[in-house]
This record gives sequence, C-alpha cells and structure tokens, in this order.
Amino acid sequence: MLKKAYREGIVFRQRRKCRMTTEVNETIQLIQKLVSIPSPSGNTEKVIGFVERFLQDLNIETKRNRKGGLIATIKGADDQEHRMLTAHVDTLGAMVKEIKSNGRIRLALIGGFQYNSIEGEYCEIETVSGRTYRGTILMHQTSVHVYEDAGKAKRNQENMEIRLDEKVKNADDIKALGIQVGDFISFDPRVEVMSSGFIKSRHLDDKASVALLLRLIHRIQKENITLPHTTHFLISNNEEIGYGGNSNIPEETVEYLAVDMGAIGDGQSTDEYSVSICVKDSSGPYHYGLRKHLAALAEENEIDYRLDIYPYYGSDASAAIRAGHDIIHGLIGPGIDSSHAFERTHEDSLIHTANLLYHYIQSKLITA
Repeated sequence: MLKKAYREGIVFRQRRKCRMTTEVNETIQLIQKLVSIPSPSGNTEKVIGFVERFLQDLNIETKRNRKGGLIATIKGADDQEHRMLTAHVDTLGAMVKEIKSNGRIRLALIGGFQYNSIEGEYCEIETVSGRTYRGTILMHQTSVHVYEDAGKAKRNQENMEIRLDEKVKNADDIKALGIQVGDFISFDPRVEVMSSGFIKSRHLDDKASVALLLRLIHRIQKENITLPHTTHFLISNNEEIGYGGNSNIPEETVEYLAVDMGAIGDGQSTDEYSVSICVKDSSGPYHYGLRKHLAALAEENEIDYRLDIYPYYGSDASAAIRAGHDIIHGLIGPGIDSSHAFERTHEDSLIHTANLLYHYIQSKLITA
C-alpha cells in the first residue's frame, strides 16, 4: 500500500508539473503576442480587438465602454455581490510633437517615463490613414565625432528626435508621407524568451498581467469552475495616463483587484521570482483586510509572495478609489525589473501570480 501511494504521489506531482509547464508556456506565448501589438495610451483599438477575439473564442460575454476598454463577465453562484479584476493593455508611447526643418521629428511622451529610457530605440509612427513608418529615437547631438556635448547634453524634448527611415531632407518631405502632428509613436518591444526562464521586453507593464488574466479565464472555462461570486474582468486602456479603471464598475462590486506589476529597486522587497502584494503606493494604503486575505491565500497554497510599498506608483484600483467608488481595493502582480524602461521578469513570478489569482477568484469575499 505504501509503495502504491508513493507511486501515485509521484504521478500526481509529475502531472502537476507538466500542467504548470504547459500553462506557463501558453502564458509566455500570449505575452509575446500582446507586447508585439503597438498600443500606446490613446491608440489601443488593435490590442483590445485581439483580447476581444480571444474571449469570444471562449464564449465569454464582453462589452466595451466608451473609453474603449473591454469588460468580460463570468456569472457566479452569488450574483448580488461581485468582484472585479483589472489589467491594462495600454503602454507608454509618444506622439509627433513637431516636424522639424531638418527632416527629423520631435516627440511628446505619453505616460510617466524619462527620455533616456528610449534613447536609441527603434520606433514606429502610425498615420491617421493607418500607414506606418519606421525610425530610431536619437539625440540630435548623437555623433561624438561632431558634438562635444554628446554625452552631457540633456535627454529632453528639445534634444531628442526621431530619425525617419525614409529619404527625407526637410519638413515638406515628411508631410508628403502623410505624417502630421498628433500621430502616435510606439516603441519596439524587442521581446526575448530565455532558456533560463526570463522574459525580457518593453511593455511587460502591464501586458504580462493581461496575459495572466486571459489564461485565468481560459482555466475557469476549461475546468468548468463555478465562481463563488459574479466576477468582472476589466481590460483597461488608459491606465498609464491615470484613468483606465476609474469607471464602469458595476454597483454590485465589493472587491476590486488591480493586477499590474511589482516594482523592483533599492529598498524594495519585490523580486522577479514571486508575486508582489502591494500594501501601499503613492495614493496611500490598500485595503488592509484584502491584503491580509491575499497573503493568507498565498501561505495556505505555498505561493511565494512579497509584501511591498511602491513609492512612486498608482494603479487602476487607486484611480477607482479617487473617483469615489465604494470598493475594497487591492493590487498584486509579478515582479518587473526596470519598470517603464526595458523590462524583465521570470516565469516563476508568472506562476506564483497565476496561482494566487486562481485561488483568489475561488475564495469568498472578505465581507461575506
């Protein structure tokens, strides 16, 4: 009997490991697809359409709000008290600010980041007609053979410009291509998946968590799980500019969990191998009861987690609180290194975040 139980235990663990490996591979493949769809805040139609089709293939009820975000709903056993989870598909980006007389383009940033984080990056400009052009973001004083201050000049709007990969010599040449002020600029993600388990790319904030939510919905459907509460999934598209998830929250919603990213740096406990549970950001503390509930779920299910404070950070959940919604709010996510620059995380962090989400959606509301 002991030998049989031992063998059964080995088989169970092997099957579990195989299932986890398959799940994380599917998640990473989905992340690769998502980060490869340009979606700077204000121009997210293509990626929202991708997510919409993914959910339609699962026969999930969806609707769009007037801001262009997507809401999916799964009915639960209790339809009186709801919960909402959100992740955002919009990313950092830029707009054409000025077409310069030298045939270069000045840009204006969309979202909160610094010019130095995009110096030397390949980019794409999309015109209102839908045509796209390639280019590189550079300092005007890039050549060290010409400019003495190449290394010292400030990385700012005045000095940074786009070198277009077209034969253009002046402003008229650029305008003839159909490029104009207000055209959106997206940055190449340069996504790579490493054999060591790392995935590095721009825009893991927050497309890694979007992928986690989509795979969570897929798992709910595949395993035929009846959720304890009706659950809404908001794929927001204006988080990077502060108001993605602050509306379209059903009045029955009790708990609101933002699934975003954990911030890594000096003094932070978040790392690339665990799920980060935010206790406070620049908006103030997150709901104490929900934070304790999430930590308890992690401990009960052997999920590696870190409690952390993000000093310069705001989420869709904090935006919803600021908008006056009477909700219990929380924030979790995988640890993302070099956020709002060239980001990286590890599959371990994705696995732990996915597991916490899986157990959270099957738990009762903390007020129930």
